[in-house]
Amino acid sequence: MRAHQDPDLLRAFAAEVRARRDAAGLNQEALAFQCGLNRTFMAKLELGQTSPSLTTLFRLAEGLAARPAELIDAVANRLRKERAASRRRAS
Repeated sequence: MRAHQDPDLLRAFAAEVRARRDAAGLNQEALAFQCGLNRTFMAKLELGQTSPSLTTLFRLAEGLAARPAELIDAVANRLRKERAASRRRAS
């Protein structure tokens, strides 16, 4: 992972993609194929080890039957909740 990437954001993105993929009844390989991505890359996305490019984000949204903005909003909401929970635990 690059030093300038936010690990919390990567984890939130990973969790959202995984949750939506599971809800769609797809395995990583099927979603990767549907999006024109490599399954290994899909695994790295879902582990929070890498971040998607803009092109990949649009491909993922299409593969998950969502608008890109909807996917980003869901990730932002998940990130906010996780950070709030983290602050509560630290207090």
